[in-house]
Amino acid sequence: MPAEKKYRKIRPVQLIAVIFFTVSGGPYGLEPLLGYAHEHGALLLLLITPLLWDVPAIFTVLELNSMMPVTGGYYQWVKHALGRRFGFYEGWWTWLYTFADLAIYPVLFIQYATFFFPGIAAYKIPVCLVIVWFSAALNIWGIVPVGRVAVALGAILLVPFLVLFAVFASHHTGGFLLPPPSLKGIDYPSLGLGIYTVMWNCFGWDNVTTYAEEVEKPERSYFVSVLTAFILVMVVYFLVIVTAQLSGINYQTFADEGLPALGMLIGGRWLGAFIAFAGLSSTLGLYIANLLAVSRLPQVMADDEFLPGRLHTLHPRFNTPYISIIVCSALISLMCFWSFGDLIIIDVTVYGAGLFLEYVSLVKMRINEPDRTRPFRIPLSTRWICILLILPVGIYTVALSGVLSSMSEALKPALFAIGALLSGEVVWRLILWRRPHLKV
Repeated sequence: MPAEKKYRKIRPVQLIAVIFFTVSGGPYGLEPLLGYAHEHGALLLLLITPLLWDVPAIFTVLELNSMMPVTGGYYQWVKHALGRRFGFYEGWWTWLYTFADLAIYPVLFIQYATFFFPGIAAYKIPVCLVIVWFSAALNIWGIVPVGRVAVALGAILLVPFLVLFAVFASHHTGGFLLPPPSLKGIDYPSLGLGIYTVMWNCFGWDNVTTYAEEVEKPERSYFVSVLTAFILVMVVYFLVIVTAQLSGINYQTFADEGLPALGMLIGGRWLGAFIAFAGLSSTLGLYIANLLAVSRLPQVMADDEFLPGRLHTLHPRFNTPYISIIVCSALISLMCFWSFGDLIIIDVTVYGAGLFLEYVSLVKMRINEPDRTRPFRIPLSTRWICILLILPVGIYTVALSGVLSSMSEALKPALFAIGALLSGEVVWRLILWRRPHLKV
């Protein structure tokens, strides 16, 4: 009889840091919001979108993960509730969107590094590859080193923003009255892009469940850690957007030059440099944390014969899926040529479809397994859960339709993302052709 796998366990403080970096990594990437939604709509979208998009997702993740805290997380939930076919869709779509998502962070690293080294953009690809493969080595080492690095990077990330808020509050001589919230005057494509911006900065709550067996007391740890991370994320986002609005920064400059430009305006070059350095920490932490999540998925899909069996091979010393980590890193290396804006649209569109399958799984398991133990249970009946889930589906539909109504370059990545979703059925048919026994 094979020996039971023994994992090194991550603790709640480290889990909070890993979740923070999986979902957010700070407000880097939020800068275009003011350009899309302007002073009257930015805070409104920042408040409404997480309520409609994140809160239902968080509750869904907490209930399903309390029932099934297993390696593979959301993939295992969907497969259990909806069957192998939709389980494969969930895993395949997640794999596709995560390649787009992870490719963003090395590119952003270059953007913030140019603050210190203007000529580094000429070496974009070599620098991106160093980040990709350094992170691969750290993930092969194990979840505990990843957790420790995430805690350190989290501290480096948050301190500059505390300084930014303190300097701004002490030197601001005007009032703190904000413009009245309104979406009037925002055209539909800009509204869609503004929602996409907030959605991208606030998604990934389900990704943190793929390594549940490597978490101490996962039922309680996830509940405390997810809620703590959500509050931390929203407080930082809110304060940054308020500071940007009251500072009088040009919104186009803010979108083009990012948060270091805000730091320079408020405190001078030293604060801009401090925030740019934190941006380097943010992108590195985001990449490391998200690679941890996605690398566990091919392992469990390979166990189910949906992907090549070699992907579930564990490292003989560190007990990590090192073949999966290497394969993911190789594919991500090829994605670093894409643009930031296109990757965000592909990322959110494909992710939203997978999240919808998790919502359906929640409802299906409520109906089929009403007596199953749920350490955390959403305090709503199944009927009210169905009504609640209209909210994230609605916000997703508005965002996607807004982008599709645009005749700009945003239309191309949206159509590409739809093609990526349709590829799930094509690959599923190929799998059944090669492995007909999976039909049973």
